[in-house]
Amino acid sequence: MNIELSEKEYRRLLDLVYIGNWILNSTRGEDRFEDYDLLQEKLFAMAPGQGMRSLVQRWHGHVFPSQAYEDGGIHEAIADYEDAVFFNILAEELARRDLGLEDSDPEDFTELSDRMEEYMVEFEKNGLSTINIDIDN
Repeated sequence: MNIELSEKEYRRLLDLVYIGNWILNSTRGEDRFEDYDLLQEKLFAMAPGQGMRSLVQRWHGHVFPSQAYEDGGIHEAIADYEDAVFFNILAEELARRDLGLEDSDPEDFTELSDRMEEYMVEFEKNGLSTINIDIDN
């Protein structure tokens, strides 16, 4: 298979591959999905030939995204995604708790969405500073 990409498209592909591999493997420790690591390595290994040598580093015969690449904003994008997912999940779980909903029922959607929105407004205004947990109960 051959895919023709512009330099900009190739650079965006590296970001997508890195982000995808980060999501799949960053929390797995030694139990990583090695085939994703190998695909990432294969794609990053092409970077020097595309004039992007600064995006890679070699270590023990393998190619990895460089520190410059990792420090170049990709982790800020990942963190933004993680924050959005965290607050959305928290809002939904709290709204379901408040409404006594375990499963999704289409007729509960509006009420659930409205309650989630109330939480999201609160989180945008105060973050987690107004969250209290009563551990004694």
